[in-house]
Amino acid sequence: MRTANLFITFIFVYMINANAQHPDYLFMIEQAIKAPSGHNTQPWLFRINEEHIRIYPNYDKSLPVVDPDNRELFISLGCAVENLRIAASQKGYNTDMNISKEGIITINLKRDNTIEPDTLFKQISIRQTNRSIYNGRIISSDTISLLNSVFDTSTINARFYKNDTPEFNSIADYVITGNVLQMQDKAFTDELKSWMRFNKKHQNETNDGLSYAVFGAPNLPRFIVKPIMSKAINEKYQNKGDRKKIASSSHFVLLSTTTNTLEEWIRLGIIMERFLLKSTELGIIHAYMNQPNEIYELSIKMAETLNIPHEYPVILLRIGYGNKMPYSKRTDIKEVILNK
Repeated sequence: MRTANLFITFIFVYMINANAQHPDYLFMIEQAIKAPSGHNTQPWLFRINEEHIRIYPNYDKSLPVVDPDNRELFISLGCAVENLRIAASQKGYNTDMNISKEGIITINLKRDNTIEPDTLFKQISIRQTNRSIYNGRIISSDTISLLNSVFDTSTINARFYKNDTPEFNSIADYVITGNVLQMQDKAFTDELKSWMRFNKKHQNETNDGLSYAVFGAPNLPRFIVKPIMSKAINEKYQNKGDRKKIASSSHFVLLSTTTNTLEEWIRLGIIMERFLLKSTELGIIHAYMNQPNEIYELSIKMAETLNIPHEYPVILLRIGYGNKMPYSKRTDIKEVILNK
């Protein structure tokens, strides 16, 4: 018994010391997991090595109905990569990235005294997906140009559509059509409900998913809130709310790719996160309206309508100005770090 206890103590101390050797790496991972993800699933795992951090897809957090090819999952991993690289610059590390054919991302880390800290670091903790109704203020053309410049060195295509233009209105129609199709799919609504967290206690039990708070719901007993929120998951309620949200927004932002490959999804996530952090720095809020992109036939029709028939619409955002909302919870860092 004494030998077993000593062995357990040794393993415990070893694990503490192993992590203590990489406080900078833990800091980087803490920032990485603040990235956005579909339904706030947080579909990532990390393994720390002496000279690199590996990021793995966590398929236990996949969304097989809304994201059957895991495209949005790998975009989320790309967002986490960008946060990690920005955090690395704060600690004086140079980074380069390798992506395996399975989508495992290796971030090589090397000390470099010439590295300048990335100015977007402060925005990592501030950025949030804001699902509220915005205030209707239109973003200036100069600011849109500044945001668009984020994509200058990227292969990802970004297009901005101003409120009340023909293109904006067409996209809005596709969002509404997407709602109808998704809300009529029981598998979709069941998956959505499985990721909803109905009050503070439920939210704190999982530290993931769609919190009641981000929708502005009150913190009431679960047996009261669950049937009310579940009943609201229908096309009529969804479209009523989305029409108000769309009307209050300044622009749609559509991100598209040309090859629709796993590596391109990750790279889209990297540049998208940079765009979201820059938007946050400028006081601009955002939310996803990805319904048309999540239904293949609808995305093809939308691409034709927007005269981009040879591209794949991947991410649709609405942006504008408004008040902050409560933040989504994050799982403890210890739960996403793999043992060696």
